Amino acid sequence: MPVVTTKAVDPELARYPALASYRRQTEKPRKAPPIPPIPPRPRRAPRVRPAAPARVTPHGLRAGIRAGALLVTALWLAQVRPSARVDALFTTGAHLTGLLAGYGILVMLFLMARVPAVEHGIGADRLARHHARGGRHVLTLCAAHVLLALCGYAAHTGTDLVGTVTELLGYPGLAAATAGTVLFAAVGVSSARAVRRRVGHGTWRGLHLLTYLAAALGSAHQLSGPDIASSPVSLGLWSLLHATVAVLLVWYRLVVPVRQALRHRLRIVDVRQEGPGVASVLMRGTDLGLLRAEPGQFLRWRFLTRRLWHTALPFSLSAPVDGDHVRITVKAVGDHTRRVRRLRPGVRVIATGPFGALTAHRRTRRKVLLLAGGVGITPLRALFETLPGDPGDITLLYRASTEEQLVLREELESVARTRGASLHYLLGPSGAAFDPLAPQALRELVPELPGHDVYLCGPPGMTDTATAALIKAGVPESRIHAESFTY
Repeated sequence: MPVVTTKAVDPELARYPALASYRRQTEKPRKAPPIPPIPPRPRRAPRVRPAAPARVTPHGLRAGIRAGALLVTALWLAQVRPSARVDALFTTGAHLTGLLAGYGILVMLFLMARVPAVEHGIGADRLARHHARGGRHVLTLCAAHVLLALCGYAAHTGTDLVGTVTELLGYPGLAAATAGTVLFAAVGVSSARAVRRRVGHGTWRGLHLLTYLAAALGSAHQLSGPDIASSPVSLGLWSLLHATVAVLLVWYRLVVPVRQALRHRLRIVDVRQEGPGVASVLMRGTDLGLLRAEPGQFLRWRFLTRRLWHTALPFSLSAPVDGDHVRITVKAVGDHTRRVRRLRPGVRVIATGPFGALTAHRRTRRKVLLLAGGVGITPLRALFETLPGDPGDITLLYRASTEEQLVLREELESVARTRGASLHYLLGPSGAAFDPLAPQALRELVPELPGHDVYLCGPPGMTDTATAALIKAGVPESRIHAESFTY
């Protein structure tokens, strides 16, 4: 490409060319100023990429839990004394179920300790489902332990079950364990679907906090029992396991939230209505980069007002963290979310997290489909802007009943134009004759759909329907990355 240079021209010389010739002949040649030496270019330090955050895979978590259960069973086998007596059989079964129940309680607490490597690798919604399913197994083991222990003691002493219960409750350790079992049972009953619908979130959460007291009461019984106390090695290992889980709980559920609140000092700067019953809350803080919040993740937000300070509400980021600003978008579906819409600038906010695994690290294919339903657009809107890709690699399908229910529409269309991404709105009531989420409809909208990674977020009914349709359309289940609003 030719290089064009310009320089200033003396107007007097331009009018009189002879004068220019005369000056050239009479003027003494000027020495050009010395050219300063070019300083050596400093060597640029090698670019160091920040280490990727540690993540526990679902397979690794399952393998670790099973390995722990096998070690507990091996501990029981090492102490078994074979006997054909009825009381010995009952007692042996009571020892095994008791050890497994104690181990299961620690696993349940660990799953809810909010350890970042576990949260970011498994996903908070999936962890909560594992916790609920595991809790039922733990309650079954506790009930089996109590029943077998009573039967074994009754068979050994020749007393009835009522007399056995009265006598055993006279021991402080057994009385504490019984109280802990009753508390666990109360928490389990409150978590049943039929009961959960009738119990407020605050009451349910308060009952769940009793699990810490129940675990403490049960641990005293375990550490003094013959299976653990009989060996210094088993006593030390069991105590270490309890201490590790306790430290993780205190650190990630108490110390880290307080430290984040003091460091980031979040305050609301704006609340903007995005649509019917939907509002965005923009907050400003300091050192928000230290949160390491990834697009697609959520945080638990505690708004320090009279009616909201006691509740930590989980909301996804509806945009990437931008310097000292962070934003969420909330749909009013209950008392707390309706109060969020009425917040005012200046309110202080405590954010804990981030949580969730619906992030770019799950991606395995070049082409990506983002499929959102309702307010489930919030985490996918952040991914729509930030997922790496060439024009045509990213497609967003947004399902809503009516056009008025589309949230953040202008932002989505701006991102689509800037990135050359595809954006489709799937409008219509869920019971309509034409289903835009049917397998054939999805294949027509998204060419080469089976070769895509799919990020899916929306209400539970919509995600279940979409998952089934995607699998029928040829997308492997392992490449459907979903996050549900309800645990």
